[in-house]
Amino acid sequence: MPFAQLVIGPPGSGKSTYCDGMLQFMTAIGRKACVVNLDPANDKTSYPCALDIRKLVTLDEIMSDEELGPNGGVLYALEELEHNIEWLEQGLSCLGDDYVLFDCPGQVELFTHHASLRNIFFRLQKLGYRLVVIHLTDSYALTLPSLYVSTLLLSLRAMLQMDLPHINVLTKIDNLSNYGPLPFNLDYYTEVQDLSYIMPHLEQEAPGMIDGKFEALNKAIVELIEDFSLVAYQTLAVEDKRSMMDLLKVIDRASGYAFGSAEGANDTVWQVAMREGMSTMEIQDVQERWIDMKDEYDEIDRKTWEEEAKARDVERAKEADQNNIGASTIPGLKAETPQESGIKIVRKNGAKH
Repeated sequence: MPFAQLVIGPPGSGKSTYCDGMLQFMTAIGRKACVVNLDPANDKTSYPCALDIRKLVTLDEIMSDEELGPNGGVLYALEELEHNIEWLEQGLSCLGDDYVLFDCPGQVELFTHHASLRNIFFRLQKLGYRLVVIHLTDSYALTLPSLYVSTLLLSLRAMLQMDLPHINVLTKIDNLSNYGPLPFNLDYYTEVQDLSYIMPHLEQEAPGMIDGKFEALNKAIVELIEDFSLVAYQTLAVEDKRSMMDLLKVIDRASGYAFGSAEGANDTVWQVAMREGMSTMEIQDVQERWIDMKDEYDEIDRKTWEEEAKARDVERAKEADQNNIGASTIPGLKAETPQESGIKIVRKNGAKH
């Protein structure tokens, strides 16, 4: 039974970077994985594509033939993929049971109200894939109250539209300390706590728009989000091994990968890690690591990396010495020593030889 992540999110949220990082991380832990590019506008992927929608249709051709702009061209491309779903099914059949990462386009229409992407995902379910949606959002959204509320609305709408196991992720959490202090602790944003506390900050953000109508609108939006009570966020620093490990553990539980099957859905390395009770970072730990004491932890990590690099160099040197000793002790093999040529050169200033 194959598993897959459906990576969605607005432009700039880090979808391709995430797919590249997750592919490398899965490869490092011994899990067979691959990436399928479903974004026709993604012409420079940093990862190897096991399957690429651009081999079916290109954005330039659509914009030229159909006289569409970039956004309309991407929507048309996904409709074209939906109508030629056999092409995708045939390509996926060659991947076997590999864990698949689908890198999706960034147009929010595709995962808020347009039907093609959702229909493609449901078709994948019929093929036996265990799917989980990974909705990425740049953590910069936490720095502005209005942007945070808008992000909550987008996440909620995507969850209702996709109708699949869904994980919202705040990416680039390691950059959050660069934007200045937040009015609340990180857990307020990730757990979407009482949103009435953010109302005064909305008014302070745009004092010229303080009006009974805008206040009523903000209150209605906040109440809508709280009534559904669906949205929550995980955090991610894609270059941090611990952060990737914690997120993958959450994803594995949501998709069912962590529970495995009699056929052995899990790889050996990951089974051992789960069995030994791999610890996870609480949101308070994330705040301490990436916001409150980021510089101190960065310095600790730097020293750790230097020590690991030195240890690797020492290990390589030992292996090289052992190989040289082993070669010199092979029966019948004599070590060659340089012979003197009998010519001695004495250099003197101004002398020519």
